[in-house]
Amino acid sequence: MSTASSRQPVVLLDVDGTLVDSNYLHVDAWVRAFRDVGLAVYGWRVHRAIGMGSTQLVDSLAGADADRVRDAVNDAHSSHYADAADQLRAFDGARELVRALSARGARPVLATSASPDELERLRDVLDVEAELHAVTSAQDVEAAKPEPDLVQVALEAAGVEPSGAVFVGDTVWDVEAAKKAGVPCVAVLSGGIGADELRAAGAVAIYDDVAALLADLDASPLGGDVTS
Repeated sequence: MSTASSRQPVVLLDVDGTLVDSNYLHVDAWVRAFRDVGLAVYGWRVHRAIGMGSTQLVDSLAGADADRVRDAVNDAHSSHYADAADQLRAFDGARELVRALSARGARPVLATSASPDELERLRDVLDVEAELHAVTSAQDVEAAKPEPDLVQVALEAAGVEPSGAVFVGDTVWDVEAAKKAGVPCVAVLSGGIGADELRAAGAVAIYDDVAALLADLDASPLGGDVTS
């Protein structure tokens, strides 16, 4: 693996809940999907699992019924989520953050647990294709977050060691995956997870959202690395 120079650090970016306001659309889609197979799952429990890969999420919420319903729930979630796709919005500052990082010489990489169909919609909403160095998703790994595989694949795609990257995410699972891969994680609150939990999981800095991170970019772990 080649190592990026200090003038070209890598910023790995989660998408759902970090760059795009989608977490609560996922919650609704999962609740509906579980209901379709006869399981009543509360929305707050779904929200606590958002950020995991879909298999891990279903297994954690369906319990003993997981093997029986896994495929059907995943399919139903995809259908319900697609129906709500017109409600997807990029967070304020999301496009500007990616563009600012690219302009400073960084390598922005999308590292998401989204499926290929979901990722296509998210990329359309973000509209930052010209600034992206690479994109990795659930189809590139066998184990999704909170396992480190997705972060490691993103590092390989960017050609950088963990010490040359920073991860930006919104869930405990993002922080844990980055930590296991040896990458510091900057967390945002826009996914609905509290600062105390994100800090306890190991986040090195916490911002309200990517607009706040962008406003503090020079003083943030991203700005420090980018301008070193």
